Amino acid sequence: MLSIAVVTLGPDGQQIGEFTTLLNPGCGPGPVHVHGLTAELLSDAPTFDQVADHISAMLQDRIMVAHNAQFDYDFLAHEFARARAHLPVSRRLCTLALNRRVDPPTADLRLGTLAAHYGVAQKKAHDALDDTHVLAGILRASLQEAARLDLPLPLVSCPPRQDPRFTPKPPKTPCAFRNPGRLAPGGALRQGMKIAITGDTDTARAELVAQAVAAGLNVVGSVSRFTSVLVTNDPVSTSAKARRALDEGVPLLDEQTFLELLGDVRPGTSPDTDAEAPVADLVVSPAPRPAEVTPDVPAPRHEGSASHGRLAGRRVLVLGGLHQEAADARARVVALGGAAAVNLSASVTDAVLLAGGERDRRMARITSLQLPVHRAEWLTASTSTAPPARTHEVAPSPRVLPRGGVVDLPSAGSPTAHWNVSATWAQRTGCEIDVVAFTVDSDEQVSRDEDFVFYGAPESPDGAVRLLSDGPTEQTIVVDLASMPPAARKVVVVAAIDGGTAFGDIGPVHITLAAGADTTRLAQATLDAATTERTLILAELYRRGPLWCFRAVGQGYDRDLAAVARSYGVDIAE
Repeated sequence: MLSIAVVTLGPDGQQIGEFTTLLNPGCGPGPVHVHGLTAELLSDAPTFDQVADHISAMLQDRIMVAHNAQFDYDFLAHEFARARAHLPVSRRLCTLALNRRVDPPTADLRLGTLAAHYGVAQKKAHDALDDTHVLAGILRASLQEAARLDLPLPLVSCPPRQDPRFTPKPPKTPCAFRNPGRLAPGGALRQGMKIAITGDTDTARAELVAQAVAAGLNVVGSVSRFTSVLVTNDPVSTSAKARRALDEGVPLLDEQTFLELLGDVRPGTSPDTDAEAPVADLVVSPAPRPAEVTPDVPAPRHEGSASHGRLAGRRVLVLGGLHQEAADARARVVALGGAAAVNLSASVTDAVLLAGGERDRRMARITSLQLPVHRAEWLTASTSTAPPARTHEVAPSPRVLPRGGVVDLPSAGSPTAHWNVSATWAQRTGCEIDVVAFTVDSDEQVSRDEDFVFYGAPESPDGAVRLLSDGPTEQTIVVDLASMPPAARKVVVVAAIDGGTAFGDIGPVHITLAAGADTTRLAQATLDAATTERTLILAELYRRGPLWCFRAVGQGYDRDLAAVARSYGVDIAE
């Protein structure tokens, strides 16, 4: 951290305290052209540990507010951990997440854009104190708008600073070669082969793994049909790995033979050499009942809904009805060029009432906002009789994708190499939804367990995939395409429900794709695919020839997350 500013607000939203200082980071200051803070300017500034106690006192018993709050919280958590000081933040509120709920008609959700929209004066961008004053003004206006829409606040409980995510971890290098398949009887090892090890070994396990990795082999934590060989000194072992190897026909090697073969490992093939032909895009068929994953089938490419339909520019909230009736109504909205809403927000232009919809708690607010309310027949009428519900500024509309819809991304070398896949849903009590991600290779398998990103391990070792959470009904997977390992072919984004609740009880899940946390959304989709499912594949970012593409999936499993993780090759304890 190079500078910090803290402004404290009272219950009425008025400022009651302020502190700001430059900080000597003890290293180079980074992009001086952005913040203007040179090493010379910071040389006489205090270090963080010298001001930590003062900052701690200001944060005590307060909610920490920031724009992209997890980013700021992580910086604070790391600095307090380095200073061996107590970070007294137990809850945080992200104004970016709050405005994603409000959904104001702005081109993006950057601090400066929101300041202009809410009429907050901004004097010096990227100055810590001025940014914090601007943030306070945006917070006041956003809270008023949330109250007008009767929106719950996205408050997040914060882990203590001892959380393992703040413990530095050594980087792990993924295998740089394509999997050549299984070891042939009497054959040689080849770089890229997937090697699993089970049971006791004479060589220390860490040393055995290090030798295999140094030779270009891909040491994996579990056995699947893609495993090349299982190393074991007990051919009749009853371990889970040995049982799976027997079921899948994976060849076995004893440790001594494996070590001998390590002396002559044949060259492998880079994933970018003799690249696979572009994969045909797929359309996902509706999930069967009871739900189980349905194999994708080749189909013409989806580019999303047309922008010229009868409901173009409208965002429609469907209330009431049975699950399938509501899903069909939202699909009809998308087919007519509109967008289906999951929650009431400032961008909602119309509401459609199905049976029982008048009893929805949001109806009182919809009535007070004087939003047009329609019966189901409105979606099947040949023409639209209601005028547009909004006459003020309109934000650029992201492309609306149907289930199975695909959109191409700019190349990984472009400035938009970071992509945010966000999932939101209606708030419910009694259950929690976790969003996770799997980075898989051409075999649809993780190369290492660390390619499974979830709450307990929110970032892959190479930083290519991260999980962000700034609200009980919103989580985001951030993918840095420029940092993706060469063997990675796809990032699968999955949502899972903890407990006995199913996605049919939650309702639709809304997903968005944007090139950054606060930028214009490129695409969006509302997924109604699930009923009894407990796990739902939301979306995929995948390579298609030289391009990366995004697909809205909406494919469900009745199985729990552990079973889904095992299907991608993650080693999950029984």
